[in-house]
Formats: sequence, structure tokens, C-alpha cells
Amino acid sequence: MENVTPLGGDVYEIDTRMAGFSGITAGYLILGDRPCLVETGTATSAPVVRDALAALGVGAGDLATVVVTHIHLDHAGGVGDIARMFPVAEIVVHEKGARHLVDPSRLMASAKMVWGDKLDVLFGSLAPTEAARIKALGDTGAIDLGNGRTLASHYSPGHAKHHVGLIDSLTGDLYVGDAAGVYMPETGDLRPATPPPDFDLETALGSISLFEALGPQRLLFSHYGPVDDVAGVLERSAEELRVWVDLTRQARSAGLDLDHAVAMVRDRTKERYAALRGADETAEHFELLSGAPSNVAGILHWLDRVDMPH
Repeated sequence: MENVTPLGGDVYEIDTRMAGFSGITAGYLILGDRPCLVETGTATSAPVVRDALAALGVGAGDLATVVVTHIHLDHAGGVGDIARMFPVAEIVVHEKGARHLVDPSRLMASAKMVWGDKLDVLFGSLAPTEAARIKALGDTGAIDLGNGRTLASHYSPGHAKHHVGLIDSLTGDLYVGDAAGVYMPETGDLRPATPPPDFDLETALGSISLFEALGPQRLLFSHYGPVDDVAGVLERSAEELRVWVDLTRQARSAGLDLDHAVAMVRDRTKERYAALRGADETAEHFELLSGAPSNVAGILHWLDRVDMPH
């Protein structure tokens, strides 16, 4: 299938075709003794993911595990649908996200506030998953991939309080979710992902340091794809966070409202990203997902908490 790319080590990247776009959100299948899907993509992507798994020989009764790095809808919106399509799979998520998979009503209501009419087109609706099928992770955990191979989970908040990174004992692949930002393979650019309400600079930088300490061989970004330059990209990830926070803080000190703060930060960061200088279609789609408005709003939300007069 043209949306499935073998990455070696029995790992396959699946383009989930989010909202019909290519190259925006990836899921990954680890095809061991106990096949494991990392990230489901959105609800509307579930049939795309099911067909990709079928093409790789993984039928309804074959998928052992589904794990999501966090419960944002571009990563986990398909969990309920995928759980139905693969009835024996265990669903693995951090304990701070588990209840939202069982009862998605609050999550969907807040997503509706953020996305409005775009919600259905971009994400669809997260269907509930039976609590009995969910394994909730603490700060660390392990998923059995069969034959002594494990996927170890490490709590990595900062982008979201229910975020985990996952490292494969066989390949050294680290599934970074959104904790290291958004990688644009066309240009090698990396942009931060700092949406409200959970963004916290020190926590986010701590998670990037944790990722470095795990010594991964390769980073697998949900947005988007594999990266071999582990040290360079994680360093860039931390640098981007600091730049965006500094610029947003300046805008806030200057008394700018959200729209003007966004315009200023967007303008001052534009030169950092080759993709945004060209009229690149993929860049527009990334802007949708981790755009300046959401990033600046998340940083402002955090600044309001930390800069309050004590």
C-alpha cells in the first residue's frame, strides 16, 4: 500500500491520511509476535489504519496492543473505533488519560470549543472504550511485543499531562509523540507544539532531557516520520521551545492581545522554518495542527500561571 513504509526492525510507518491529507499524522505498527499499533490517528482515519494493518497481515484477531502517546484527537481519536475493529487488543495509555478514553464526553466538548465546525472534518468523534480493555500506565511501564522484545513507556509531560514516550528494546526507536515538537521531513525543520492548557516550559525541557538520556537510535515522530539525527533534533527541539517562549513573553510584556502576539511571534519565527517561506501545502497543514495561534495561546496560558505576582 502506498501509505505504508517499512522502516526496518519489523516497524512500519502508516500514513493515517488525517482529514484526507498525506504526511500529517503517522501511526506505527511493530509487527512482532504480539503486533502493536502505536498511535491510532483520528476517528475518521480508523478505516485507513485497519486497511493498512490488513495489508500487513494483521487481521481483526491478530492485533495484541494499541498504545497512544497521549489522548489528543490526532493521536488517539481513533482508539474507540480501532478497539472495536480489533476486539482482542489491549489499549494502553497513561493513567491521566485513561478515563477520557472510557468516557470521551469532556474531551470532545473541549475539542469542540477549540475547533468548532472543523472538528468533524479534522478529527471525527472519539468513541468510548470499555474500561476492562484499558491498561493504564504509571510513570514507567512495559508493553510485551513478544520474543523478549518490549516497548518501555516513560512519562513525558510538558506538551500534555498524559504524555508518554515509548522506546523499543530491539531497535532503540523512541516514539516521541508531540513531546519533541513537530518535525517536517521535507525541510528538516522542527517546530514546537505548546497548546493550552498543559504546556509548561521546565516540564517540557525535562522530557526532552529524559529522551536524550534514554539514548535512542532513532526518533519516530507522530508528525512526521523517522529521524536519525537524534542529538541534533532533540537539541533543536529544546531551542525552539525557548525561542517561542522568549518571543511570547516579549509580546506579553508589550501588552499585545492574543492576535497581535500571534502575529508578532509568527513573523519573528518565520525565518526559522524553510517550509513556511515557500508556499508549501504540507506546511499549511502543519500550521493547522501546531500553528502559531495554538502555540502562543499555550505559552500565554502558562505565563499567566508562572508570572503571577505572589
